Amino acid sequence: MSTCRTAIAWLSAALLAVSGCTRGVQESPRQNSSSDPHAAHQKISADADASRRAPNLNTTPAPGPAPSGMVWIPGGEFWMGCEGCGMPDALPVHLVSVAGFWMDATPVTNSEFDRFVRATNYVTVAERKPDPRDFPGAPPDKLVPGSIVFTPPAHPVSLDDFSQWWSYVPGANWRHPDGPSGSLKGMDRHPVVHVAFEDARAYARWAGKRLPSEAEFEFAARGGQDRKLYPWGNELRPGGKVPANIWEGHFPDANSRADGYFKTSPVTAFPANPYGLHDVGGNVWQWCADWYRPDYYASFADPNAAARNPGGPDSSFDPDEPGAQKRVTRGGSFLCSGEYCSRYLVGSRGKAEISSGSSNLGFRLAKSAE
Repeated sequence: MSTCRTAIAWLSAALLAVSGCTRGVQESPRQNSSSDPHAAHQKISADADASRRAPNLNTTPAPGPAPSGMVWIPGGEFWMGCEGCGMPDALPVHLVSVAGFWMDATPVTNSEFDRFVRATNYVTVAERKPDPRDFPGAPPDKLVPGSIVFTPPAHPVSLDDFSQWWSYVPGANWRHPDGPSGSLKGMDRHPVVHVAFEDARAYARWAGKRLPSEAEFEFAARGGQDRKLYPWGNELRPGGKVPANIWEGHFPDANSRADGYFKTSPVTAFPANPYGLHDVGGNVWQWCADWYRPDYYASFADPNAAARNPGGPDSSFDPDEPGAQKRVTRGGSFLCSGEYCSRYLVGSRGKAEISSGSSNLGFRLAKSAE
């Protein structure tokens, strides 16, 4: 292997390790041959629900006209977490209360991000040369701007080796999601991707908004539906069709495109949830404001006493990568399937290192009621 390819492979592995694209992070193997890989969750959830009271939902009307592109989320209580999902970081399920707030109806799109860049001349992390201090040992001339791109193999591969479908691609960024030879032609209404946490925050400051907390995201994604598995209810395929952009087929080599898409889709391609939000399950992962810790939910002393407006832990810690600074991501992506990830389950969690982006990571914003 050439020196250049060796450096790129090394850089790819280093970034993947901190980007949330490894096993047990955002996409983790799940073995289930059922036509509905989450059928067992319904009984587990139903048994647990019998011991929990119904949450109180607010009926507070919107405080005024909706900001452009946003919908009113009235706030209230909900049971946060994912019982029976096989995801320890989403346990224990606990009662949470959030105040009303505004939320973007969709993830931020390429056209919206383009307006921001034109107005501010902002340069994203993926467009900057990697800092040699972050990658000790890499040849300086091989540290080139780029990002992590999903590149499907031509045949089945072990789900224990994420490098079989993720690659660091020089020149990949929000303008070129698949690499320098690609473009955004016809993708104005697709979600912007390859955005690091600081990129999302920079956009939020410009827009006069903020990233949602993890609790706000889950409350909004549930749409007022109590303890459902998905943003659209308890059936993965109501009417025989998944109402979201997820991976359908054999992961990661054969996507049947039953939902009509191979990678990202327009942000309104699938139905909104009861609150009017699109893409809160599938399409792209979305940054939240909270630091990530897998044990955070265990910090609530009484899971039956509503925690009010929780903002996450004070710092990040991931035992898989103790030195990495990670924030929570939510919503799952077009790569989630019953075989691998399944984090379109509305109570599940993701995580990503704050300086990394990928071809399935975007964001949406919130705004506090005034």
